[in-house]
Amino acid sequence: MKKPALTRDLLFELPKSDLHLHLDGSLRLDTLIELAASRKVKLPSATPEGLLELVFKRAYKNLPEYLKGFEFTVACLQDAEALERVAYELAWDCRKENVFYVEVRFAPQLHVRGDFGVREVLRAVCKGLQRAEKEINNDPSVKSGQLPRFRSGVIVCALRFFLPVFGEHYRAYFEALPSAKPEEIYALASLELARAAVAAKEVDGLPVVGLDLAGQEHGFPAKDHQAAYQLAHEHFLGKTVHAGEDYGPESIFQAITDCHADRIGHGTWLFSKRHIKDKSIVDKQAYVDRLVQYVAERRITLEVCLTSNQQTIPELRTDLRKHPFKKMRESRCSVTLCTDNRLVSRTTMTDEVEKAVTAFKLEPRGLKDVLTYGFKRSFFPGSYPEKRDWVRSVVNRMEDVFLAAGFDLRGGRR
Repeated sequence: MKKPALTRDLLFELPKSDLHLHLDGSLRLDTLIELAASRKVKLPSATPEGLLELVFKRAYKNLPEYLKGFEFTVACLQDAEALERVAYELAWDCRKENVFYVEVRFAPQLHVRGDFGVREVLRAVCKGLQRAEKEINNDPSVKSGQLPRFRSGVIVCALRFFLPVFGEHYRAYFEALPSAKPEEIYALASLELARAAVAAKEVDGLPVVGLDLAGQEHGFPAKDHQAAYQLAHEHFLGKTVHAGEDYGPESIFQAITDCHADRIGHGTWLFSKRHIKDKSIVDKQAYVDRLVQYVAERRITLEVCLTSNQQTIPELRTDLRKHPFKKMRESRCSVTLCTDNRLVSRTTMTDEVEKAVTAFKLEPRGLKDVLTYGFKRSFFPGSYPEKRDWVRSVVNRMEDVFLAAGFDLRGGRR
């Protein structure tokens, strides 16, 4: 009898989530070309093949080259119609590969123009997501309970660093506060974003589920954004922070302690003693050990993005096995897989799962755990009882797919 295997077809069929998914890095190429033409944005090429060769590559020389593509995508997303369209298409693209939950994150301030403010930006994106969600869940297989419902939420991204040239919204801060220190301006912008996110959720009723902090870590500490995260915390928004991506363990600890982080975006250097820069930390190994235990015990979920890490971290490009994903799991951390940017990284959730299975020899039960964490540790836009029932429906589906492939991983169902 042939032994069952974790084939790509099986990985495609399994229910997945994507908790770390940037809207402006995940457009369809054809849509980007259409939007650029209609909005007079000059691209390096007018064909998908040309853009894949010149901008959205399989590998990048460095992080600045990786980020170059965002200049073009953001330039095309400066109105409600464009934002709604790309959000709608992204939801459908995810669902078509059996991703049943997405948290779409982006910096709304980058899309502000005149009277088109942050809350209007959020309304447009949420409208697209909710339109897709309604269509997906109107399918008879979902209505009958055969398939889980598709759900989505929005995470707003504050920036650790920005310049006036980043956009109209950011330029206004510098013009209004000419004598303020840059870090004070960054902090104020984040606080205003947090206020807008709270209003969008509590007043507008939008599925805004969390706050994120993105951008260069080194020299731009999370602590500067403490007030914004405190406000999000007081209003029960989920908190995640890009940390441990291009700085060390101290950055992760700061995100947890100063920003109440429930999850960490990337966390790649969690175990890295050589990335510790604080000279007051004498016993680096002990510091790392205590931090890992803290993260694991409190189930602070690590949003791992294998492909984008490979593209931006030179030492991972030739050997993905050097990624700390395996070590994270051995330390019993809560870990989930994410795409980061479907276009910029040229990846899908199926690709990310396949990489993890191949590089780290994930067994079926371990894979089930990783996939389940994505649903359990989501900032689900609903009540906790509703979330529990929904997660159970997803896990039931996951177990059914595994069973059909020859793996009996059924737990106690209710």
